[in-house]
Amino acid sequence: MSEPFVFDPRCDACKDPFGAVPCGTAVTFRCRPLASEGFTHCALVLFHEFAGEIRELELTLEGPAGDRVCFAGVLPAPSAPELIWYRFRLWREDGSGCVLDKSGYRSDGRTDPWQLTVYRESHTPDWFGAGITYQIFPDRFCRLSLPDTKGLIGHRWLHRDWDDTPEWRPDPDGEIRNRDFFGGSLAGITSKLDYLKGLGVTTLYLCPIFESASNHRYNTADYTRIDPMLGTERDFRELCAQAARRGMRVLLDGVFNHTGSQSVYFNADGWYPTVGAAQSKDSPWYSWYRFHHWPDSYDSWWGIHTLPAVEESAPSYVDFIIENEDSIIRRWLRAGAAGWRLDVADELPDWFLERIRAAMEETKPDSILVGEVWEDGSNKISYSQRRRYLLGSETHGLMNYPFRTALLAWLRGGDADDFREAMETLRENYPPAAFYSAMNFLGTHDTPRILTLLGARETPASKGERAGYRLLPWERAEAIARLRLAALVLYTFPGSPMLYYGDEAGMEGFEDPLNRGPFPWGDEDTSLTAWFTRMGELRCAHPALQRGALVWRYTAGPLLIFSREGDGERLVTAANASGEPRAVTLSWSGSAPRDLLSGEAIPCSGGSVQLTLPPWGCRLLLG
Repeated sequence: MSEPFVFDPRCDACKDPFGAVPCGTAVTFRCRPLASEGFTHCALVLFHEFAGEIRELELTLEGPAGDRVCFAGVLPAPSAPELIWYRFRLWREDGSGCVLDKSGYRSDGRTDPWQLTVYRESHTPDWFGAGITYQIFPDRFCRLSLPDTKGLIGHRWLHRDWDDTPEWRPDPDGEIRNRDFFGGSLAGITSKLDYLKGLGVTTLYLCPIFESASNHRYNTADYTRIDPMLGTERDFRELCAQAARRGMRVLLDGVFNHTGSQSVYFNADGWYPTVGAAQSKDSPWYSWYRFHHWPDSYDSWWGIHTLPAVEESAPSYVDFIIENEDSIIRRWLRAGAAGWRLDVADELPDWFLERIRAAMEETKPDSILVGEVWEDGSNKISYSQRRRYLLGSETHGLMNYPFRTALLAWLRGGDADDFREAMETLRENYPPAAFYSAMNFLGTHDTPRILTLLGARETPASKGERAGYRLLPWERAEAIARLRLAALVLYTFPGSPMLYYGDEAGMEGFEDPLNRGPFPWGDEDTSLTAWFTRMGELRCAHPALQRGALVWRYTAGPLLIFSREGDGERLVTAANASGEPRAVTLSWSGSAPRDLLSGEAIPCSGGSVQLTLPPWGCRLLLG
């Protein structure tokens, strides 16, 4: 705001510097009530959450500022990472007064304070946030040959037809086992690296690849072994090596909050010859689990009996996963991985995350650690504990579900200013490196396909109906128009744009496993693939799109317009999420811009540009 009412933390006239600050930073605050309100004193009321400290800093009356008075003061940020909640207390000489917080003046005792994130500066690899990520569900990406399921743990079965629908029906016991496989492999991924390079991909994010009885492999059976249906450790090393030759890195999915009940460590079904925790209290892995009544009652992830929760504090588990010289974290980094994405990061203790990062930095200093968190990670509460993901010693970045939520709301008829507000909240709360290292996406293996969400007028009631559902031609055409806008925003916004495999090919599907179908090689939507390819080319070609500053230009109704500025460039994303043409005037300095999407030169006159965006239309202006 150029003229905030009383206090606006996003305006440098009120708070400087903007947003989160490093430890020890001097932060200037100014509160500017109307002179007619008669306030003669003002104090900044602070609650340091981790220190458990409440204190006041009285501000100095600087004097009149037009029809306002200005109170100012400098807060030295603490020397240790902290989450500070603050508000202002204003009073008059007669003792009357009130509190000012995010909701305005109030005297009812309740507060809605502002947030100040104080973080420790540390190294964040810049390759991740600047680049493009591609998420692969390994069983469903590329099959080179029919694998043999004999001798493998679990009662697996194979779809011989690559075009089949994933099995969604429960078995006779009423359980959905996810034991159907399509036979995608690591070698299959390697064979498609040139295709991925053509999309501009710089990071491959692989869903779990370790041995498991399920096709999703989030119920790990053996962290030391690549699942035989995917290949071998040699295949993994070759994938990483071939990717590196193309300027690409591989990010692994680490599932360290729970294992599978069929794992070598728990071994409830006796599939392994060694003695698991469910077979004997003398098992070397017994201390890894929290039994209420051995062996049939134990803590599990969300109460799912086949996913026994791990006791992370067990010394042998910490040693095995993190600390040992050949620990899981270290071993697979040395084998070629460039980092880890942590499944259900909010289920892992802060100290555990700290030790993972420390081990990673010791083993491969430029590796990246990304956490799965579905909310604003700067103030997330998990199990009654405020989390510290982004304060400098845990994750480098997080999966950006708030980005997806806000973008979908806008595409479905919401106000672009709500998207701006949601993203500004993150930009204000996150350390800059974390904001620029967010994993932004339109969909993942845990969400319905983006094309289905953007096109379906209603969700069929039964899963059987959802399994067979396909968009009608006119629904699909509208969904693709929306998806083109979504892709443009995704690829031009700060953070790493993450593409879920097959979205660029036009795949459809509701919730899992319907969103995990096999990639439609030979039957792709080529026009959609071409659009994503173009987005990748633009992202890779323009440094401002990779690391440039974010500047909001116009956000109202269906019109979302922002720029990325830096490295001598200015690129303006303009998108119209409505079925009607929209016109807007933008202030413009310098030479007339060129639309990188159409190649058209846009006239500039009198320091402004007139834009008319067609229904579901967009431009990317360079100038």
